[in-house]
Amino acid sequence: MFKTAALAYTYDGSFEGLLCCVFESYQWKETPLTIHSEGEGQGLLLESKWIETDNAKADRVLRSIPLRICPEAEELVRLGFWTCTPDKELLLLNFLYLGFTHGRKVMDMLADDTVNALQKAVQHLRREGHLFLGFVRFSVYGPVMAAVIEPRNYVLPVIQEHFCDRFQGESFMIYDKTHRMALIHQPGQEAIIPLQEWIPPEPDTAEEAYRRLWKKFYTAIGIQERRNDRLRSSLMPKRYWKHLTEMDGGNAAVPATRALREKAPQRIKNGELLNP
Repeated sequence: MFKTAALAYTYDGSFEGLLCCVFESYQWKETPLTIHSEGEGQGLLLESKWIETDNAKADRVLRSIPLRICPEAEELVRLGFWTCTPDKELLLLNFLYLGFTHGRKVMDMLADDTVNALQKAVQHLRREGHLFLGFVRFSVYGPVMAAVIEPRNYVLPVIQEHFCDRFQGESFMIYDKTHRMALIHQPGQEAIIPLQEWIPPEPDTAEEAYRRLWKKFYTAIGIQERRNDRLRSSLMPKRYWKHLTEMDGGNAAVPATRALREKAPQRIKNGELLNP
């Protein structure tokens, strides 16, 4: 549709900044070869064009999506921006090119490589967000509950409503170590803020006791005859185990895990835990 320009758009990494990249592309009728956030290497010897974030321009692009395409497309673009798919910015730009050309029909163009790739990326985001509804493990530090996660996608906005609704009367934090962001909640207030680093403090005696109780409960409800190591690794990938208390996560001791290894070493490969 537009001429391909030997340019790399550089923006501040925000959603509004990406929308300004879309505005710039339409204003100059050019398609950049790549779009990357500030601080990321572009990987190509291209002239870099800095795109300033302008909320008025971003708002114009955002309001045009439900009007010229459909409301579902706006949600898809928002979710697509939170995915970990490579070159997601260029993928979203190409999707909007198609959407502004074909309108609502673009949502059903699943045979198109751009639409298909975006739908799969969003599906992966939603699936990972759903997993973290069950994989977040809070610890109590004084008056605050806190948890650490390391997702591939930026799932905090996806899981925010669930946890803020479930723990309305609690003060808690979920720290996304991958993206260096934190969901902060206290009764009546919630926000997702940048947090460069957060190291959990050592658990106190009460927290250690609760961890031991949780591990004993987890072990007690296991059914010896239904252990299935392969199925467990499939349903709960190992990359999630690090922050699960019952899977040797956090700072707590793990006598139950050690006992299982001693009782049935032939059922464990490469340190995999037995399926309860």
